[in-house]
Amino acid sequence: MTALFALATSLLWGLADFGGGLLTRRTPALTVVVVSQAIAAAVLGVIVVATGAWSEAGDRLWFAAAAGVVGPIALICFYKALALGPMGVVSPLGTVGVAVPVGVGLFLGERPGLVQVAGIAVAVLGVVLAGGPQLRGAPVQRQAIVLTLIAAFGFGTVFALIAEASTTVTGLFLALFVQRVVNVVAGGLALYASARRGIAALPDGGAFPWRSLPALGFVGLADVAANGTYVVAAQHGPVTVAAVLASLYPVVTALAARGFLQERLLAVQAAGAGLALVGTVLLAAG
Repeated sequence: MTALFALATSLLWGLADFGGGLLTRRTPALTVVVVSQAIAAAVLGVIVVATGAWSEAGDRLWFAAAAGVVGPIALICFYKALALGPMGVVSPLGTVGVAVPVGVGLFLGERPGLVQVAGIAVAVLGVVLAGGPQLRGAPVQRQAIVLTLIAAFGFGTVFALIAEASTTVTGLFLALFVQRVVNVVAGGLALYASARRGIAALPDGGAFPWRSLPALGFVGLADVAANGTYVVAAQHGPVTVAAVLASLYPVVTALAARGFLQERLLAVQAAGAGLALVGTVLLAAG
């Protein structure tokens, strides 16, 4: 069951990342986040009412609320990075956020083994190689690398928080609902503030992208489903196994980008992205 849910997580996250990055090329990232998360919150609200998940309310929901604050920041940074591209570099770099759970373990008294130390070194080397070509005028922008790293550690924080937000399936529904509601509120306030500063909240032309609504819904629902399947995978088996299998989602994003966008990577970029992914697997497996 752990392997099944973790692999489902990789598939869902990979497709959500690809869709979100693609939408952000036409629609402001903040708008993509708010609308997609609002759709997910509405669907989760129905599920919460239908399952009676309100009975699971308790102090643990503060973890979900905190995840809801951090989540939009990470998603906005990540979608902007994906829009700058190439997705085949950005998506694997996003997996280095697994360092956050490792850091939490260190704070609680754990000490990394040789495998984890090797994972950190390999991941850092991957970041350098993936970003280095920019210094010679290659297509990868330094801003994309910085945004991806911010997003990665934001995602890692969200995973650590949401894992503490529930211990039951119905409690998970409620935690994910609270997280998405806070996402929408925080993102909505940021969207309003940016609009007041004159930053466009809609695509060129000023019309709401109604034709993109199904795609926005898919991104929001795939993202929340991935969070759910990851928690279930971690609760039903070793967290290391769940983390390793769930960390394969960049492969899905890269394959989607290659298949639909015909993206091609320079050799050094591909090597850097691959090393970042290997480092992430070593960190999780250690």
